Amino acid sequence: MLILRKIRCKIGVTTLKSVIISGANGFVGSWLVKEMVKNNINVLALDKEGCNNNLPESPLVSFVPMDLADVSMLGDKIKSNEYDVFYHFAWAGSAGEARTDENLQLKNALWTADCLRLAKELGCKKFVCAGSIMEKETLAAVYNAGNKPGMPYIYGAGKMIAHCICKPIAAQIGIDLVWAYITNAYGEGEISPRFVNTTIRKIINNEPLQFTSATQNYDFVHVEDVARAFYAIGDKGKGFCEYTIGSSNARPLKEFIIEMQQALAPEAELVFGNVPFTGINMPLSEFDTTATEEDTGFKAEISFAEGVRRTMEWLKSQG
Repeated sequence: MLILRKIRCKIGVTTLKSVIISGANGFVGSWLVKEMVKNNINVLALDKEGCNNNLPESPLVSFVPMDLADVSMLGDKIKSNEYDVFYHFAWAGSAGEARTDENLQLKNALWTADCLRLAKELGCKKFVCAGSIMEKETLAAVYNAGNKPGMPYIYGAGKMIAHCICKPIAAQIGIDLVWAYITNAYGEGEISPRFVNTTIRKIINNEPLQFTSATQNYDFVHVEDVARAFYAIGDKGKGFCEYTIGSSNARPLKEFIIEMQQALAPEAELVFGNVPFTGINMPLSEFDTTATEEDTGFKAEISFAEGVRRTMEWLKSQG
């Protein structure tokens, strides 16, 4: 416990006073808003018209509707030189079939560049963008000779393109770009059909638990830790650097699945190898969080077993 207190203390000494968060009503964005409020930081929350039901009621939080297609028009609605960091989470089609829509994913990349320019216009010193570990996986999948990547890699390509076009733009206009690779966020509040959510729902409904051989390396990090990581990265992250947000305990997926089963349904039978695996097995080095820990002081605190228990309780409460 003493170590955790020291880490929190290091993160807690902040220079942040006010921030902008796009996609603030979303899964990770709303958790970051709560983290900012907890640390007495003013938040300008941006999201689609009427999408503010996940935001905490606080005098520190103000909401402005945002349409990604019209980001450039927001400059006239927001006071300049009042915000330290612009956090960008807004991304259309981050889950489900929309991940395979190349037109939408390309637009997301261009909209990210628009948000970067808006951040500069508003006087923000730093632009922190939510990237994805799928960027690295997409690079390996696409450029591996003979490999036939699946359609969801189009989402990863969109994130990768956004990263590639934003870095030179940031250098040209003079704003620090910080890119955060989220490994796999999960937790209370997520409603998408991603792996942890889907598996927990199967456990709740007593459905068969069938997987690939699950030998590929993976990492999962609870959304509360993800929010703390973004807070720390926005505060102490270095410009034009990339930071991986993970549990610091990446390992084969099979080990996570067994830990989930032992925590939630020890009597359930796990079947491995019945589902074909068409992805890429990333080396453990790609999940390394050393730079994040050294530069920002962040280290994940919530174990996977505890995180999935909390997630399951939340899913049950939602019916």
